[in-house]
Amino acid sequence: MRADSAADTFTARLKNLDCCAVSDALDKLHLTGVVLGLPQLSSSRRIAGRVLTIKLGFGEPPPGVPRHIGTTAIVNAHPGDIIVVEQRSGSPAASWGGILALGAKLRGIAGVIAEGPVRDIDEARHHDFPVFGRGLTPITARGRIVELANNQPVKIGDVEVKAGDYAIADGSGVAFIASENIEGVLVTAEEIVARESAMARALYEGKPITEVMGASYENMLRS
Repeated sequence: MRADSAADTFTARLKNLDCCAVSDALDKLHLTGVVLGLPQLSSSRRIAGRVLTIKLGFGEPPPGVPRHIGTTAIVNAHPGDIIVVEQRSGSPAASWGGILALGAKLRGIAGVIAEGPVRDIDEARHHDFPVFGRGLTPITARGRIVELANNQPVKIGDVEVKAGDYAIADGSGVAFIASENIEGVLVTAEEIVARESAMARALYEGKPITEVMGASYENMLRS
């Protein structure tokens, strides 16, 4: 996956939003993308950017020089990218760990979203490296699971995520945006943010909240 000027512009705009605004935009456009149950496990920073994917599980890794899980994605990532990991094998083995977090941070990677357990979370917190995951584990992946694929479609929650898609994650949740939908979602989310900013200004000006959050707000997401 190569970065380009359009993708950089989309990423910059996405960074000015939050997960709730993107979720509302997806609702308005009748698109899926929000995944629940992936809390912010380290750092309080929001992440937003393009996605690289890793699929982990049981089996034989692709032929070639053996590498520890996650290292290929770190080497191939551009600064600001987000690594998205699927580990749905049922094993409690970690899909991400502390040395990977440090390596990713030094590479300029924005963060990791893991459909599966992660470990060494104290190290990720020490490095202020954002990790969102399904849960925590102390159990290593070594000798248990392998890296099955890089940059192939993965399933996070009920959402299919492809390399080159976009993700945003913060304290409220995680949302993915398919690359073909990014421009429309951004425009819609930006309109929602502008309207809510106007509502906040109205409250500061003394307008009653029942008026500010009236029928127009209730119907804001209707097509």
